[in-house]
Amino acid sequence: MTGETNPPAPGADAVWDRLAACESGGDWRAATGNGYYGGLQILPRTWQSAGGLRYATRPDLATRQQQIEVAQEIRNRQGWRAWGGCAHDLGLR
Repeated sequence: MTGETNPPAPGADAVWDRLAACESGGDWRAATGNGYYGGLQILPRTWQSAGGLRYATRPDLATRQQQIEVAQEIRNRQGWRAWGGCAHDLGLR
């Protein structure tokens, strides 16, 4: 449809991959012992409150796409500030 102001971007998940590269080196299975898990380094309590338990008990045990789906809910609730420094470094607002 021509004239669309917000067509879906090719690779719409690319921003999440860039954020994961900053947060965890792009390791969607990251469990480093710092209390944060998965590619997007999500706290278990945040994962749970955003509905992540429908997929797995922790982010690192969920697929990349499942982590992104939960992260979208977190972003809806908290904005990009949920990822602090990395979001800032990537210019996400």
